[in-house]
Amino acid sequence: MRGHLDVMLLSVLADGPAHGYAVSEQLRARSGGVFSLPEGTIYPALHRLEQEGLLSSGWAVVGGRRRRVYQLTRQGRAQVVQRQRAWGTFASAVNSVLERPT
Repeated sequence: MRGHLDVMLLSVLADGPAHGYAVSEQLRARSGGVFSLPEGTIYPALHRLEQEGLLSSGWAVVGGRRRRVYQLTRQGRAQVVQRQRAWGTFASAVNSVLERPT
């Protein structure tokens, strides 16, 4: 899940800065509820991506609450494109194997 979670988080944040709960909600919404992940999965991944230099964060007041807001760095923007392409190639290959010839 780790490699796949990273590209999903980066893809959500490619739309703009967001706090962790909003990222989690976007994952849930975009996946039709399939990826309803606990905070214990989302936040460590966000922190790891920040340590890798793919995200930066800062504090902001959102909805009257102080929240850490994450955004892609320049390196993160490049990585999201690269990882999305790699995922597309992988998914296409898997689909080709799984589909039965007619």
